[in-house]
Amino acid sequence: MPPPVEDDWSDSDDDVLDEIETSVTLGVPDGQITSQTDLSDAAVSRLGGLPAFLASREPSYSSSQCKVCSNPMELLAQMWCPFEDSPMDRALYIWGCARAQCQKQKGSIRAWRALRYNAEYAAKLEKKREKEKARVEAKKEKLQKGPLPNPFSMSAASATPNPFGLGSHIFGEATPAKQETPSEKDDESAGEDGESDDGSSSSEQSLLTAMTSATLEDSPWRQTLSYPPQYLKTFSEYIAPEPKPKIPSGAQIIDDNDDSKGGKDMGWSEQYENSLDVDHVFERFSNRVKHEPEQCIRYDLNGVPLPFSTDNVFNLLFPAPATPPLPVTKPDFMVIHAAKRTYDPSSLPPCPNCRSKRVFECQLMPNTINVLRDSSAHATKNMSDEERRKAVQEALKGGGGNRGMDWGTCMVFSCEKDCCTENGQDAREAWKEEHVLVQWDV
Repeated sequence: MPPPVEDDWSDSDDDVLDEIETSVTLGVPDGQITSQTDLSDAAVSRLGGLPAFLASREPSYSSSQCKVCSNPMELLAQMWCPFEDSPMDRALYIWGCARAQCQKQKGSIRAWRALRYNAEYAAKLEKKREKEKARVEAKKEKLQKGPLPNPFSMSAASATPNPFGLGSHIFGEATPAKQETPSEKDDESAGEDGESDDGSSSSEQSLLTAMTSATLEDSPWRQTLSYPPQYLKTFSEYIAPEPKPKIPSGAQIIDDNDDSKGGKDMGWSEQYENSLDVDHVFERFSNRVKHEPEQCIRYDLNGVPLPFSTDNVFNLLFPAPATPPLPVTKPDFMVIHAAKRTYDPSSLPPCPNCRSKRVFECQLMPNTINVLRDSSAHATKNMSDEERRKAVQEALKGGGGNRGMDWGTCMVFSCEKDCCTENGQDAREAWKEEHVLVQWDV
């Protein structure tokens, strides 16, 4: 359910509009994970905790090492995020270093992408493609063999689709149910081996959990420090539209940036005023987050990140446009909008494995720090003697002392093609590091 609309941004009740659903999926904490089955399941997205891996072999423990202090980092988030119509199981892992000396240093936040070929799901996708191909061929053959309809027949006229009837498709109204024969229904409800979809899905989930539970107890991944794990609940983002600016009557507006875009996530969310007086970037960040203050993750594959403030990362992703010459207006009063910046990911380094471009996938939000810190403080009060001993040893090694993350947001950019290669060849499993840009709190 979308959060209630806040109408205090408008001078008039007539300006209050319905909320807009954006292309962003939000992730918020949803309680501590206590089930060992869920802890071992790579398909359970989480904040904190220990990683549950996809691959048959665990990745190198060095994957979690901070590039500044070389100590292992705690897992900040793990997300189950397979691509649509892909035969690959897929998960994203993000680690972060909380040591004071590593803050604002490159390499203290790292992200990895895990892939594993799912043979059973691949077979289902292939069967689905074959069935769709056969349906198209049958329809084509029927049109070629069937008699031509009488254009003056009432029945033919009523059966002709309305060329302007796109509304039902756009707004997702249900289409009339197709009459199926018993054999067609049986084919839809049963797989190749005769099992129902529910049974097949259940067996897939059991297999996934069993494979990810195969981690050895003496693995270094089991011994590392971690935040208490919490479930990650996801839902679509809804925001209120920006109020229309007050323009003097008779004023002429000059603006080369057309902010109107169809679909989700309107264009105004992608453009930023190029002004040095006020940090409009942070102001917009705050206004966007206030619609759902508990958000810890923003997921928007191939979308536009939400920058935290005006810094080098912002200038990299939203380069300043060329300044146009000022028009000569004479006696006419004209309103000239400030130059706006548009998202441009062309400066990002390509994927080092397949050389494809990288696209924005997700970002961690400041509330992640609050959630992990609060849950960690609560867990410390209930530590066993053995756990306290490990914490003391960590402090003696230099891992204790002043700890605390102070970033504003961490953006993850991943391979657009989601490549799964090993030594230049296609592989059934992959463990690849992705590009992270961090905007630090000041």
